[in-house]
Amino acid sequence: MILPLATTDLLPKVIMGVDPGTQIMGYAIIEVQGQRVRVLQYDVINMKALGSNHAVKLKKIYDRMVELIDEFLPDELAIEAPFFGVNVQSMLKLGRAQGVAIAACLSRQIPYVEYAPTKVKQSVTGSGNATKEQVAHMLRQTLQLPPLEEAPKFLDATDALAVAMCHHYQKGNNVKAGGKSWGKFLADNPSKLATPVAGKKATPSKKKPAA
Repeated sequence: MILPLATTDLLPKVIMGVDPGTQIMGYAIIEVQGQRVRVLQYDVINMKALGSNHAVKLKKIYDRMVELIDEFLPDELAIEAPFFGVNVQSMLKLGRAQGVAIAACLSRQIPYVEYAPTKVKQSVTGSGNATKEQVAHMLRQTLQLPPLEEAPKFLDATDALAVAMCHHYQKGNNVKAGGKSWGKFLADNPSKLATPVAGKKATPSKKKPAA
């Protein structure tokens, strides 16, 4: 049964945000219901200890993404586009990392949308030239997050949270890869209603990234 639009708009939606990286990849999970936003978790995938083997890092990204997807059941993925200011080799590696993260979501039939870094910063802070620190500060004020150590690596997690919030501000209008509506999703997956999002983690991850 497809629920009326007015009803589906009131149902919770889970958004996964990702800030791609080949050494540190940030991720965030938020639950949105109307204008209410609840942060379920935000953290990083740390690959520095994996050495220089890029294939091993890509597998780590894929495996961890699938774990997160199966745990939180996100409805949509919002991912940051690679920044064109880096050199060609770095750009290629970053693009592969982004592609693997997207592939993990597509393997679970989760639609995605890509946002330029300046778009994300503009949506969260009002300035497309904001620093990582400014983005993190604004998110902590907006979402009333608990104070966390200002570790440079953790800023990748808040960047991912910014991507998820940017997608929320767009109301999901840019979703790609099928662009299923929430009503269509429920019609295809009636068991989703039997798994309340409230049963998931209700607080952001506070653990520090591995050194």
